[in-house]
Amino acid sequence: MNKFFGSAVAALVLASSSVMAQGFPEREMLGVVMWGAGGATDTVARAINPAAEEALGKSIVVLNKSGGAGAISTAYVNTAAADGYTFLYGAENPQLHPIMGVSDLDYSGFTPINILGRGVAVIVVPADSKYQDMSSLMAEIAANPGDVIMGSTGPGGLPSTIGALIANSAPFDVTAIPFDGEGPGLTAMLGGEVDFMPAGISAAAEQVKAGKMRALAVVNTEPVDTLPEAPAITDALPAMSDFLPWGPFYGVFVKKGTPDDVVATMTAAFDTAAQSETFTTLMANRGNIVMNMSGQEAVDFLAKWQQVTAWVLQDTGVAKVNPADLGITRP
Repeated sequence: MNKFFGSAVAALVLASSSVMAQGFPEREMLGVVMWGAGGATDTVARAINPAAEEALGKSIVVLNKSGGAGAISTAYVNTAAADGYTFLYGAENPQLHPIMGVSDLDYSGFTPINILGRGVAVIVVPADSKYQDMSSLMAEIAANPGDVIMGSTGPGGLPSTIGALIANSAPFDVTAIPFDGEGPGLTAMLGGEVDFMPAGISAAAEQVKAGKMRALAVVNTEPVDTLPEAPAITDALPAMSDFLPWGPFYGVFVKKGTPDDVVATMTAAFDTAAQSETFTTLMANRGNIVMNMSGQEAVDFLAKWQQVTAWVLQDTGVAKVNPADLGITRP
């Protein structure tokens, strides 16, 4: 009788858990953006959020929680319950945290719901900058090591990684000043605090089009439709072709251990949202490529991106920890 009763209770618990998962979400959700308002990650998150809310049938509060090159928001989501109600609107940064000595936590501790898309980076200067093209900027850097000031978002951020890619191709001794996201960094550049900044096109395009900034080059092997007048960086730095295409990426992540049914529900919702006209139009207008990638394909993408980037940082002497010591093999 006791054995029967125990089995019945276990079955009831399992059935109850299944019903709860199938009813997900039952309340408001929290989407944590790892960078500040106005940056590329924030722009992508707020573009996808309304369509995701519609697909899920519940509201999603968007919270900007910047700091530590994305480490603070990543840790915040990692300490929340693995139930899907708190998730991360993240970028590429956590994949570099172990290599840069920022944090031991990378996306191996998360389940990717959707790799929404990837961006193309651009090297920008204020409109009145004396640097007319990438070659003149590089000439100044070579002639005056350490004097040219670059806007950054801290170790492992997009600007520092682009800097490492450039440094692997040409002399690149600059002074980097960190800011809490691309938005604040670009604002500081316009205020004269820094000379130039690598940034995602999605964060810089509107100000370039408005004439407040100039794009010296896109970090790509060919120009892009968003800023067709900006030449490919390989025109000035042919050796960069060894590392391209490369760019930031944007995605939705939940803590590992989130129930499979919840993951499936969120994956289906964000797949639908990533196909919405509003989202795809914004991504195209800002020079981003929609990927809409989930499951094992997303896991494989994250691993490959980390592998390539980690070894670029190691080869340029930027990495704080040897990728081999972290089990990341050379590509």
